[in-house]
Amino acid sequence: MINFWAWNLIGPVAMTDAARMSLGSTQVAMLVATPILAGSLGRMVAGPLTDRFGGRAMFIGVSLASIGPVLAVGAAETAGSYPLVLGSALLLGIPGTVFAIGIPFANNWYEPVRRGFSTGVFGMGMAGTALSAFFTPRMVRRFGLLHTHYMIAAALAVTVVVCVVVMSNGEYFSPNTAPVVPKLQAAARLRVTWEMSLLYAVVFGGFVAFSNYLPIYIKTIYGFSQVAAGERTAAFALAAVLARPVGGALADRFPPKYVVLVSLAVTAVMAAVAALKPPPDVLSAATFITLAVGLGIGTGGVFGWVTRRAPAGSLGAVTGIVSAIGGLGGYFPPIVMGATYDPVRNDYTVGLLLLVATALIMFGYTALRLHAREPEGTTTA
Repeated sequence: MINFWAWNLIGPVAMTDAARMSLGSTQVAMLVATPILAGSLGRMVAGPLTDRFGGRAMFIGVSLASIGPVLAVGAAETAGSYPLVLGSALLLGIPGTVFAIGIPFANNWYEPVRRGFSTGVFGMGMAGTALSAFFTPRMVRRFGLLHTHYMIAAALAVTVVVCVVVMSNGEYFSPNTAPVVPKLQAAARLRVTWEMSLLYAVVFGGFVAFSNYLPIYIKTIYGFSQVAAGERTAAFALAAVLARPVGGALADRFPPKYVVLVSLAVTAVMAAVAALKPPPDVLSAATFITLAVGLGIGTGGVFGWVTRRAPAGSLGAVTGIVSAIGGLGGYFPPIVMGATYDPVRNDYTVGLLLLVATALIMFGYTALRLHAREPEGTTTA
């Protein structure tokens, strides 16, 4: 949760940065998207390293390594330098790698029939984005930009201490000492890796994109203040977070294929409704909260599926790739939204309809090509 807060530090104050540095919509989108890209690529390394060293060591290392980037972003924003903020935002991807650590870590604590729910509970750490959306603008207003980053850095330091004192690896953990690159190559040859990656790019990518870009969207479309936009973004993120373990639990009880199909259908419908710009506050809130629930159930369902299908000993590598592609799914939408924004009509219709089309394509692929119960011997490409 704390690492996800650090990962999402730029989005809640992006419009303030834009005003301070006189940025255009595409430049703001790049600021928001850069930590997503860096964190996504880093997951491909963090996952296999978790197989090797265990989640405890990786959580400690990543939380410690995230302190510097948090301070660097705060200093760059205070200085009002766009190139420095953009460069620091790249390093801010480090805390975003924790997702590829936590899935195999949680998986190693539970028997297979409970892993969908347990990884879903871990995924509730996505609430860090909700905390950031709600509290970061308020903290900046009350304590100042740089001091807010000091406090998040201190929270990361406390996280490191807590991990050192109380965390241990689960009973199912067995170190896989194979070199990282061959493990990634082996995982990349598995059919399950790419099928789950495509699905996760839609559901988790959609969550990440909206969690980071929604403050900009709400302020632009509905004219709310930065703080009010943050409150509504926090509600979106919280709804998705609470829905995630529900998706995981459903994937334990029913074939995950059907859980994911429901998620994709809800995503397509609600994105289409959002393109119509429902009036605030009840109708727009209902639209985006329902969209968040659909995406949250999908994230839990997909990883419930991954833990069933990934071969033993390769879950970390598969998780690393799947979560990386999922993060990349969140990298492009903010850029697309910024590039396709129509200032004359004040709408993001093109970007939202692209999400509708993507969700429908993946719905068709999942319904027609993926098995509810995977036959033996079909996980390899």
